[in-house]
Amino acid sequence: MRPAILFVLSLVLAACVSSHVLVGTPRPAISPDQVKIYLHPPTKYEEIAILQSSSKHSFTFSAQGKTDKVIERLKGEAAELGANGLLLQGVGDQQVGAVGGAYGSATASGNSAFGFGLGSSAAVYAKAGNGLAIYVTQD
Repeated sequence: MRPAILFVLSLVLAACVSSHVLVGTPRPAISPDQVKIYLHPPTKYEEIAILQSSSKHSFTFSAQGKTDKVIERLKGEAAELGANGLLLQGVGDQQVGAVGGAYGSATASGNSAFGFGLGSSAAVYAKAGNGLAIYVTQD
């Protein structure tokens, strides 16, 4: 039973692709559709949290699809904290793993030996983004 619990716990922790650090007071949750993206700070707002997210564990392959997933997750995290705005601070690439393959062969005969090897690897990237969850106040 204990190994099963540890396995499930590791899956849950590995699935975490968004996080936040509170720097203000959260509000009641709203719909992610109500969160507006800002590239420049609005005139009046209150800071709620610093957010980070990535496209890791998503089934998107294009750069635009990965960026869209990051924005979607950031908006979702902001909405859970009651932020009606997201001050986007950046989106970029993040290496999340590598894929490799190799082939090797060796022969030996008497007092001599010969070996040959060939290998290759490639990095796997996801998009990562960060922003500030804000509550925009009306003038």
